[in-house]
Amino acid sequence: MTVTDDTATISRPNIAPRQLFIDGQWRESFGGGRTDIIDPSTGTVLTSAADGVPRDIDDAVAAARAAFDDGRWSGLPGRERARILHKVGDIIRERADELVATESADVGKPVSICRAADVIIIAEQYEYCAAIAQTLGGSNRETPLNAHAYTSREPLGVVGAITPFNFPLILSSSKIAPALAAGNTVVHKPAEDTPLSALLMSEILTEAGVPPGVLNVVTGKGSTIGEALLQHRDVNKIAFTGSTDIGRHAASVAGQHLIPITLELGGNAAHILFEDADVEKSIEAIIKGFVVNTGQFCMGGPRLLVARPLYEAVLAILGQAVPGIPLGDPFDPATVIGPMAADKHVRKVEEYVELARSEGGRIVTGGRRPDLTGTPYSGGSFYSPTVIADLENSSRVVQEEIFGPVLTVQPFDTESEAIAMANSTEYGLAAGLQTTDVARAHSVAAQLQAGIVWVNDWALLDPAIPFGGVKNSGFGREYGPEALDPYTKTKSVVIALA
Repeated sequence: MTVTDDTATISRPNIAPRQLFIDGQWRESFGGGRTDIIDPSTGTVLTSAADGVPRDIDDAVAAARAAFDDGRWSGLPGRERARILHKVGDIIRERADELVATESADVGKPVSICRAADVIIIAEQYEYCAAIAQTLGGSNRETPLNAHAYTSREPLGVVGAITPFNFPLILSSSKIAPALAAGNTVVHKPAEDTPLSALLMSEILTEAGVPPGVLNVVTGKGSTIGEALLQHRDVNKIAFTGSTDIGRHAASVAGQHLIPITLELGGNAAHILFEDADVEKSIEAIIKGFVVNTGQFCMGGPRLLVARPLYEAVLAILGQAVPGIPLGDPFDPATVIGPMAADKHVRKVEEYVELARSEGGRIVTGGRRPDLTGTPYSGGSFYSPTVIADLENSSRVVQEEIFGPVLTVQPFDTESEAIAMANSTEYGLAAGLQTTDVARAHSVAAQLQAGIVWVNDWALLDPAIPFGGVKNSGFGREYGPEALDPYTKTKSVVIALA
């Protein structure tokens, strides 16, 4: 398939019912159950996926363990693993239209954004990790001992990767690519609601030459197979992205099993607009920060802190600009805001907006479902992008993660007050600021409690740039060379010379 930049040619896919992928084979679940996958833009059934049970996890882990122990992947030279991972990137680019159509239908992500961001990012992530796989190694260590000492970096074994509904392609590749680059094998449990691109990626990795058993994908409910994967005694590491509450549970299980875990959890990032900022340019970044992926973005910017002299003017600009953002069919190349991934997420947003009203918030724009009566999307999971002003910093709507297209706007008087407000929540995944003062940019960025800080833009992501959380947003880093560290262990070898 030829890759072009023309998303106008991408149409809704016709996806056959999907099975589990275990030990290089497609098969039904031992339980025989299936889950309907809903198109969030229409509310209709898109296809179905096998509903895995714990016995399926047992088989997947056993396949991954055998594939690791016999060396079919862990025993390959890093250069050979790199060759295969590079080919994964090539095939992603060749099958980009198919990936875009699958992800957009499954999640509701607009095709133009999925093409420009998600698919390109995962291709580059596999290519980036391929490059690191060729140089992954240890070093000689000087010592006063009468000995030769060196270290080596070795893969951990079987990795259990658990990913959420909002960025299936990106958040799975951020775990699978470094895990495979380091020589591990993987059992992947994607989100129950959005598993389709994970299954498609298993086809792509197989086509590239990843041997059977190295990647296994088991779909189904988190409460059953996700828990079975967490609890499995033959898993050597957990990589988890999801809610903070479930992340705490996952960390406790990993602690009981004494295995490493990386956690990318909730976020509630602040975006600070200083008085010296370029307001016109800043508005673009502010809007991007809270509407990207319909607000279903852990590293989104749902809290805007504005220097008080600019407060009402910025609210007026947002009140005019936000309602004009194209919302609707994710397969229309002009669409910027698609549906949320499921109606349950819309209901959660509605509850928070009603809470904001009761807490004294002023709805500048939005605050409701859009009227799509008479269109094919009247049954879809849409919510109008919403701007809320005048809430106290202690408000639940400000302090808690809404995970939808909602922006709260608050004024501040001093730089120190803005920093304190930005750091006042339990989260620390991302943060951002708008300023033309370079010294201020460095100073404020250093004081913000977040794993990644953007200055004068938002959501600038690249496989070379690590991201991850502090505080209740988790620990560990994905992307960058740092991403491979959690998937390896260091061994020291000391050889006596006499």
